[in-house]
Amino acid sequence: MKLSEKIIELRKANGMTQEELASICNVSRQSISKWEADITLPETEKLLILGETFHVSMDILLKDELALNEVKDVLICGKNAIQKKKQELYEGVLIKESIVDDSIIDCLNIHKIELWNAGGKPKYWTVLFFTSDRKDFPEQISKVMLSDPDTNGNWFVDFKAGNEKYIVFKDRILKYQIGNQTEKEYVCNECRKLGIHNEQMNWSE
Repeated sequence: MKLSEKIIELRKANGMTQEELASICNVSRQSISKWEADITLPETEKLLILGETFHVSMDILLKDELALNEVKDVLICGKNAIQKKKQELYEGVLIKESIVDDSIIDCLNIHKIELWNAGGKPKYWTVLFFTSDRKDFPEQISKVMLSDPDTNGNWFVDFKAGNEKYIVFKDRILKYQIGNQTEKEYVCNECRKLGIHNEQMNWSE
């Protein structure tokens, strides 16, 4: 089942009109119509809102092979139920040429792919805009990052989960709370030790 079909089914199952769902997602009714017609895809931020609104995981929304009735998160059941913690979702950008094992891509939900002309080696970078809801994603990606200590050729991937920013190298996971300048400066200093220049640390938060 496609994402477009799941949005229709979830919206109708919850008794919502396109206008009501548009209001929740802070988009126009036409945007909802395009999502449901499989003309455009929701942005990552809107996918998060859809998942939270309908209590389904990103896997259920994004993977065609998973049907809605296979897994559904019921967060509360009875007055004394304890609400389950929402699954953490990582969001970032990965340069495919920075990894040594393509199988890590199985851990990602790819939302956009761009080809960048970097003018170096490699000349072109394949850039993957992704999310991942695997709890051990930082540990898994750290195993496959490209590293050449002799030339300071250390590649990294940056991503975030909520208010926490991750900078991950081969076998090294650095992170800081967004807005905490002391933690960020520590991470930046560690990056410099690994041969990363200041201009490469202008990652988004």
